[in-house]
Amino acid sequence: MGCGSGGCGTSKDGGAPGGCQSHGSCASGGCNRMNVHDWLANLPFSDPESNCRVVEISFNNGSRKDYFKNTTLHYFEKGEMVAVEGVSGFDVGMVNLTGELVRLQLKKNNIDEKSPDIKKILRRASETDLAKMQETKAREAKVLIRSRAMARQLKLDLKMAEVEIQADGRKATFFYIADDRVDFRELIKLYAGEFKVKVEMRQIGARQEAGKVGGIGSCGRELCCSTWLTDFKSVNTNAARYQNLSINQTKLSGQCGRLKCCLNYELDTYLDALQFFPTDCDMLEVAKGRAFLVKKDIFRNLMWYTMADSNKQYPLTIETVKKIKAQNREGIKPEEMETVEVVSGKPKEIEPEYADIVGQISLKSLEKTTRKRRDKERAQQQNQQRGGGNRPQQQQPNRGNQPDQPRREGGQGQPRQGQPQNRGGQQGQGRPQQPNRGNQPDQQRREGGQPRQGQPQNRGPQQGQNRQRPPQNRGPQRPPQGGGGEPKKEG
Repeated sequence: MGCGSGGCGTSKDGGAPGGCQSHGSCASGGCNRMNVHDWLANLPFSDPESNCRVVEISFNNGSRKDYFKNTTLHYFEKGEMVAVEGVSGFDVGMVNLTGELVRLQLKKNNIDEKSPDIKKILRRASETDLAKMQETKAREAKVLIRSRAMARQLKLDLKMAEVEIQADGRKATFFYIADDRVDFRELIKLYAGEFKVKVEMRQIGARQEAGKVGGIGSCGRELCCSTWLTDFKSVNTNAARYQNLSINQTKLSGQCGRLKCCLNYELDTYLDALQFFPTDCDMLEVAKGRAFLVKKDIFRNLMWYTMADSNKQYPLTIETVKKIKAQNREGIKPEEMETVEVVSGKPKEIEPEYADIVGQISLKSLEKTTRKRRDKERAQQQNQQRGGGNRPQQQQPNRGNQPDQPRREGGQGQPRQGQPQNRGGQQGQGRPQQPNRGNQPDQQRREGGQPRQGQPQNRGPQQGQNRQRPPQNRGPQRPPQGGGGEPKKEG
């Protein structure tokens, strides 16, 4: 799409259509090679003398455009760098538009083509001019920071948005944003003494600031204010209400903090379509009760109503609404509303079928490996529980008739009934074997292999405790005779 008023003319592959030359570089202020395309450049004219001699020049990467008269004999094409008249010097800009489209732009902006106020193009920019321009542009960032600090010292209620310095460094234009009138006479004197330039202050709005900064909108494209939009119209919330949009300030606001300019693009189409909808049908009376209007579907010519006692919505055509409203004027309440079955025109989404390009993988081998590993781990756990850990068991000698060791019958590993099992040291602790201590006072006398009633059972030393016992008589002991009775003492 190409438009003389600034329509974007990019092709599918991202380049400019129709052999559009692309020179220069994009910046945050908008790319001057994307916002307009001269679609009349290659058309032949029968009278070359009647061709428009005014050329549109863009400055500061497209953020500012102006018109200059070509009084030379050269023909300038889009993208060429030229030197033009400035304030007490010269400035360097890029050719943005030539030919008959410039004449249309002049008519749109109410500029006379033969006006003597239009400045002239001096020459094609030389290497010296370009080097001087790059040196001057490098100062703009530092000047902007310093100018903001000086305005803050004077406690002025303004925001410095951008500084543009002429290519020869003799003039600087300060763009600022302010809600009220600001007395910056003292500020101009400070700027002129600090930066050694001729100062021009120009007030802009929040939308113009967004156009200079640039960015990507919620639609995924470059901002309209930084590409082709030149005049900014007021936007209010009624434009969103007419289009049945939710009044959400976050979604309706652009990067400038104001309502989006695109809310006005389709407003006229919606207003034309709303002329066919009745205006006095906010409430309808039926036998069940009153139905209240919820929304208007302009694309389907439907009006949605809901009852006071339910959340169900009833879609009605415009003819049905007019019919019910006419019956209500006569005092008739219809039994039911003739609703319309709404069918979505959007095709049902079908999930794509994904083909396994690797091939079928059998899981039987993986299941066998997993089962073997699980059985092996289970067996290791059982061995640890039975053997008290991975420590190999040491065979201990027979300690004789100790009170804390059960007597065994028939060489079997089962203790007698009624006798507690010897617990010994806990797992992971090695306890040295002790010989038969003989008749010690803390040993229990057993009758028939069981301790007497009322006497505590000796369970041996506990874990982590080393008890020191006094030396005792460790003489030989005789095995107990019979089922009970005290052992005989020798000596």
